[in-house]
Amino acid sequence: MESFVIKTPCSSANIGPGFDVIGLALSVYLELHVTIDRSKTKSEHPLNCRVTYEGQGEESGDISLDPQNNLITRVALYVLRCHDQRSFPVETHVHIKNPIPLGRGLGSSGAAVVAGVMLGKEVGGLHHLDQDRLFDYCLMIERHPDNVGAALFGGFVGTYLMPLKPEDASRVEIPLSEVLPAPAGGVDTGKRPPEPPHGIGHHIKFPWNKEIKAVAIIPDFIVPTHDARAVLPPNYQRTDVVFNLQRIALLPVALGQSPPDPELINLAMQDKVHQPYRQTLIPGLCEIVEAMSPKTTPGFLGVCLSGAGPTILALALSNFEDIANQIIATLRKHNENKNLDCKWLVLEPAEGTHVVRSS
Repeated sequence: MESFVIKTPCSSANIGPGFDVIGLALSVYLELHVTIDRSKTKSEHPLNCRVTYEGQGEESGDISLDPQNNLITRVALYVLRCHDQRSFPVETHVHIKNPIPLGRGLGSSGAAVVAGVMLGKEVGGLHHLDQDRLFDYCLMIERHPDNVGAALFGGFVGTYLMPLKPEDASRVEIPLSEVLPAPAGGVDTGKRPPEPPHGIGHHIKFPWNKEIKAVAIIPDFIVPTHDARAVLPPNYQRTDVVFNLQRIALLPVALGQSPPDPELINLAMQDKVHQPYRQTLIPGLCEIVEAMSPKTTPGFLGVCLSGAGPTILALALSNFEDIANQIIATLRKHNENKNLDCKWLVLEPAEGTHVVRSS
């Protein structure tokens, strides 16, 4: 009996002015508890894989336990089929423990994709696949390099994609139905799916001052990424683009300095590319961004939308509860539901996806 655990952190993307560029891995981990019973010669489960689940969305009925439809196992199957392995080893059990809130801007789908790619590598014995090559596989499925880059490599990262063909650049991501043999989840055609090109994406790790914590305020509603993208304009004013470029040049330096400079961080966290347009989806966002400053709120450094939202991410040195309560009060004031349920967590940068094997 072989057993191991894959741990993948959640992530916050679009940090400050870093829309689609900068991501931060945070200390809430998706875990896959995997066992492979090699004493068995056949399995009664589809693709030799039994999937079980506990955690966020468990009662919703939205989480498929069919390995042909579950995002994590489908991604693993893509990696396996690129290496001429048609199914999981007999007999594989994947137990998913997921504390990452779904659809809240904390990279739940990015974590699932990264964990799935690592699952494919581990069960397939594909030890030649290094982290950079795994990144290529992730980016075939999830075209947001800031989320998957943070979840895979950990820490505070800048990411970019190599120039794409025009037909690829017009799409947000490549659906799994195209990379898995068609019909997806149906008859196994035996076709080998297209492998990713080498070097689709690249990343760099930025330094992070360990005094700085991330306070995540998680409101109880969902903002689908598609809706959050739909409100963005097709073109931008040059002044707004320059505004973001000026700040993105400062932010990685500001967050790595010791001691941290609260005023510099607060200024460097400003954005004009996505947050003003997403205010309609997250009432109170602009008021939070405009009202909070290091001068008025002790311990506060800066605030931004986490990913597509609705989670708000505040960077702080101390006074975490007061900062969270101030943000929650503003969200409730501007929301139709004045008793909007909000949770908050104090998080720190997390290590990247890794495998823990029992000795």
